[in-house]
Amino acid sequence: MKLIKTEDAVGHVLCHDMTQIIKDQYKDARFRKGHVVTREDIPVLLSMGKEHLYVWEMTPGMLHEDEGVARLAALCRNENMTLSDPKEGKIEVFSDCDGLFLVDSQRLTSVNSVGDVMIATRHGNTAVHKGDKLAGTRVIPLIIPEEILQRAEAAAEGKPLLSLHPWKRKTAAVITTGSEVAKGLIQDTFTPVVEEKLAAYGVEVTRRRMPGDNMQDITREILEARKAGVDMILCTGGMSVDPDDNTPGAIKASGARIISYGAPVLPGAMFLLSCFDDGTPVMGLPGCVMYAGATIFDLVLPKIVADVPITQADLASLGEGGLCLGCKPCRYPICPFGK
Repeated sequence: MKLIKTEDAVGHVLCHDMTQIIKDQYKDARFRKGHVVTREDIPVLLSMGKEHLYVWEMTPGMLHEDEGVARLAALCRNENMTLSDPKEGKIEVFSDCDGLFLVDSQRLTSVNSVGDVMIATRHGNTAVHKGDKLAGTRVIPLIIPEEILQRAEAAAEGKPLLSLHPWKRKTAAVITTGSEVAKGLIQDTFTPVVEEKLAAYGVEVTRRRMPGDNMQDITREILEARKAGVDMILCTGGMSVDPDDNTPGAIKASGARIISYGAPVLPGAMFLLSCFDDGTPVMGLPGCVMYAGATIFDLVLPKIVADVPITQADLASLGEGGLCLGCKPCRYPICPFGK
């Protein structure tokens, strides 16, 4: 940094905060560290008694924090996202719509390993609403070598670190298994729970069926739902190994490709995920979805509605964090479950 006359400071960067005091009216930093002095600032600075200023001496290959953080934030921004204006070397990223927020964790770690730059995000693989803050980015020093930004850009590998996928699937069919329900011996308390969870993502249940326990009847209803053109098909119950639990076999008989039967999540170990060739998902929901606050269904549903593919490896990765602690009251998703 160097000392210069205030009149010569236009275009230079202040090295520290400068406080202005007006009795009974104002006492605060009038100019913040990192501020680029403009011609209009000169009379104000002189009125504050600042005839000389310490400023950063800009040299080739060095960037002001606001210029540096703009390049850093560009590594995050993707479709359906908005950036804040730079302030004190920081830019924040916000959601433009409701949807599923994803983070490329490996590349994010690579960028944050460069040093002197940072990107902090909310957890990926979570549902967000329009206006939610997704990430904050910052350049640590006031002036940063451009070479550091170039290294961060190389670590990002030329594509955004973040993505936001709007909700796409809008309709669902619920096929409630169980002869006791079909015969009216007990009330169906499963479907209302599923409908409530779907409604949170704007999904409407347009088809409801109760075929009982017969495998052929369940398969027929799955195929009829597919013919009706719903965006997803959910079969509730009948997912254990009891003789009358025929839902997995019925889903397989429908021709849907089984992605996984079973998941390392409690509650929800007996969950089944499959899909038809056109991408329509067919799920078998275990009984825990009916009574537990948060289950495997809550973890996979955002991806299903956003039409983001789920692989067997994705489900396998849920093991760490896949144990619900059964907190009372349930605070999901503000908890470690599934993260």
